[in-house]
Amino acid sequence: MDSNKQMAELLFGNITETPDDYERIYPKRNIEEGAVVTRFAPSPTGFLHFGGLFAAFIEKTAAKSTNGVFYLRIEDTDKKREVENGVSLIVKGLNDFGIDIDEGMMSETEEKGSYGPYMQSRRTEIYQSYVKMLVEKGLAYPCFMTEEELASVRENQESKKILPGIYGEFAKYRDITVEEAEKRIKNGDEYVVRLKSPGSADKRIKFKDVIKGEIEMPENILDVVLLKKDGTPTYHFAHTVDDHLMRTTHVIRGDEWISSVPIHLQLFYVCGFKAPKYAHISPIMKEEYGGKRKLSKRKDPEAAVSYYREAGYPKGAIWEYLMTLANSNYEDWRLANPNEDINSFKFAFSKMSKAGALFDIVKLADVSKNYISTLSAEEVYDMVTDWARDNNDKLYKLLVDDEEYAKAIFAIERGNAKPRKDIASWSDVENYVSYFYSELWDKELDFPENLSKEDMIEILETYRDIYDPNAGADEWFPSVRDMAVSLGYAKAPKEYKKNPDSFKGHVGDVAGVIRVAATGRRNTPDLYEIMQVLGSDEVMKRFDEAIENLRG
Repeated sequence: MDSNKQMAELLFGNITETPDDYERIYPKRNIEEGAVVTRFAPSPTGFLHFGGLFAAFIEKTAAKSTNGVFYLRIEDTDKKREVENGVSLIVKGLNDFGIDIDEGMMSETEEKGSYGPYMQSRRTEIYQSYVKMLVEKGLAYPCFMTEEELASVRENQESKKILPGIYGEFAKYRDITVEEAEKRIKNGDEYVVRLKSPGSADKRIKFKDVIKGEIEMPENILDVVLLKKDGTPTYHFAHTVDDHLMRTTHVIRGDEWISSVPIHLQLFYVCGFKAPKYAHISPIMKEEYGGKRKLSKRKDPEAAVSYYREAGYPKGAIWEYLMTLANSNYEDWRLANPNEDINSFKFAFSKMSKAGALFDIVKLADVSKNYISTLSAEEVYDMVTDWARDNNDKLYKLLVDDEEYAKAIFAIERGNAKPRKDIASWSDVENYVSYFYSELWDKELDFPENLSKEDMIEILETYRDIYDPNAGADEWFPSVRDMAVSLGYAKAPKEYKKNPDSFKGHVGDVAGVIRVAATGRRNTPDLYEIMQVLGSDEVMKRFDEAIENLRG
């Protein structure tokens, strides 16, 4: 037995499965040519950042648009950062916004798919099998350097202003013998296993990032750690083995990982794997004081995905907004195809921003208003009640106590050519519907200032006498106009502007007084529809109360 194999047996005598065994356990996927297999691979910290949601959205969209696979892998090799139910919180965060998982972890204990385990802490023997193979090939070795020795090397390199890390002359145990390694292990010395990098300082690598294009970088020469002292893998090595065995075609991740690509490509090479394609996403940016900065989970409440669920942004609106961030041509496509399903849009990596998309909460609100305006009254009712169940007890009770009444409210000016866009998120709904419910309405009446109280009382008393709840929508405004003329108001604003001294005001002023008496507000959806929903008895009651209010 040669020395490399002896070293492999010394370090991994308990590992009996070979890489060939795992190649059989995890065969190539039976998918269409060109189908994308990608993953969302967070640590189980429980905090799902908006940037993480954006990455997961890109990954899901890329897989779905090619009939591929999107899976959730949990990278939990750093146990210090874990939180209780961290996996479930991530899964819920994705599900809340319509990003469903084809394979992978579904909770702390459940997973689905044939390429698991999908949690790295349960794959330790797989990683060790591949490291054993590298040791057998003379491409990895045990390193017994102490923390003090590593610190001394780092200080030396910093003083000389050279590349930090373990390589070349600093790789003290690169050529350690089996005998010395065995002696140290028996002595209880701790060690890591390092890559014996085949890289050269005078060589460069080129790779094509599917978002950023051609990138050229120095080749990796570092003897990076593959296995830590406890036998668990580093991120670099675990992702290499996992992405190979799970047959990942595209690694889509934040561009802070670009600097690690030379290490990762080298690891794929030494393991004999075909490297996946890389797509590095620039961070979501935010404007501040005339400049730009990264969206921060410390500074920005909107950085947490939970913010959008609590505020009540529907997942369809979030998808619309994410797609505007993802592809520069999406907004034009949506304008040309207002009624098309978002999945009909042809997503392309080439249309992604190289510099980083700009987050804009005002733009999100506009996108959400547009999206909500396209929903039916039934869809709005279902989504609002689902949100209110967890976030607004009072509103939830009112909505479910009289479902038909609530749906009638949401049906006002909905489904026509130009639906109103009053609701940006479900947290807007309580205010939007407040004058329909005595439990919510403050009865503050925002009457116009240009009419006297006597004139407004006259308008309301006259209208109260002619109001016909059975009149059709096309009869309502003409009756108000006729009444306005009889009381000395112009039948149209244009007519009033031409000769203001001849009139008390115009028909819009008259309708405005009626609107405020019925709703308390100057600006509402269609007043005829509102009064139909309120019902004749309630409308008459409100007119009486408004008259009393004006009389003081």
